[in-house]
Amino acid sequence: MKLLHLDSSILGDASASRQLSRSVVEAWSAVEPGVQVTYRDLASDALSHFSAASLVVAGTPAELRDAAQKHEAELAERTLEEFLAADAIVIGAPMYNFAIPSQLKAWIDRIAVAGKTFKYTENGVVGLAGGKTVVIASSAGGIHAGQPSGQAHVDYVVRMLNFVGIDDIQIVRAEGLALGGDARATAMSAAAQRIDELFTTA
Repeated sequence: MKLLHLDSSILGDASASRQLSRSVVEAWSAVEPGVQVTYRDLASDALSHFSAASLVVAGTPAELRDAAQKHEAELAERTLEEFLAADAIVIGAPMYNFAIPSQLKAWIDRIAVAGKTFKYTENGVVGLAGGKTVVIASSAGGIHAGQPSGQAHVDYVVRMLNFVGIDDIQIVRAEGLALGGDARATAMSAAAQRIDELFTTA
């Protein structure tokens, strides 16, 4: 099994979402011997944001691209290929200002590609990247699950995964992390228990 592990927090070792995503990968590897893990740190090795330049590169023949355009094209292609090759994906998704980090949004923009991961038909959109299992390791300072304030966070990631055909999605949440030491400890303990439940029954 090929597992793609993504982190997007800017907090390094202090990050709750990084701690949770790492725990998920470790638990998954324990129940799936021989799993091949590819790791991408979207914070320290950030993708450029989708822009007009991205569209120009896509529309420019390979032999006519300059050095910067070649780098952009190679990065976009490698990101898409990593996603398509993965059987499973673990996404570390902290909340910043009621949304996912812009680094994670940049990754989503690179894997949502018409003709590759979805297509439009006369009956609507059809996702082309199904058959994958995804675990979202979510963290937030407040409580947002099921609330309007969470719609641009985990709800958005789930919606985009559904859009490209992925519906086997599990969520590990640690919320209320900024509400005091006891609240943080309780949230992280509950998230750890959720991880145990996911992979004990796997």
